[in-house]
Amino acid sequence: MDTVTLSPKFQVVIPQAIREALQLKAGEKMRVLRYGDRVEFIPVRPIQEMRGFLRGMDTRIEREDDRL
Repeated sequence: MDTVTLSPKFQVVIPQAIREALQLKAGEKMRVLRYGDRVEFIPVRPIQEMRGFLRGMDTRIEREDDRL
């Protein structure tokens, strides 16, 4: 696990291994969420990249009548 330091300008550097694994690019936008006592950064992806990301999902689940 890597450790980062919060700068006086409240900035952090995402470690290189994580940037490469998530294919992050400079200038990319991220959502920032407070989750309990954590801060989470979620990359904002163009909608075109999301096409097909649920491929293979099992849709044979029981649903409530108002959710069909």
